Amino acid sequence: MNYIQWSDFEKLDIRVGTITEVADFPEARRPAYKIKVDLGAGLGIKKTSAQLTVNYTKETLLGKQVICIVNFPPKQIGKYLSEILITGFPDEQNGVVLAQPHLPVPNGSKLF
Repeated sequence: MNYIQWSDFEKLDIRVGTITEVADFPEARRPAYKIKVDLGAGLGIKKTSAQLTVNYTKETLLGKQVICIVNFPPKQIGKYLSEILITGFPDEQNGVVLAQPHLPVPNGSKLF
């Protein structure tokens, strides 16, 4: 196991947001969606691309709260600029299962 220091963890800004918009991303190399996430008044709405097509439809993603890392630098994915990373875990078929809070929390809440 590769241990980190508490100060390393503190560098991550991990927040909760609600998915407000989902669109197909046919230009992506691997099947993915273009997603907008409302991260609350402090951060606003951020966009990202996520490979969630195996376990989720566009309709089932709308309104879901997700756990996001918001302080990675923006990443260019084709012609689309991803601003955040939505977190998840691989299932047995290597599809992504979202990391989510068990109960609703305010958008923008920080993981600690």
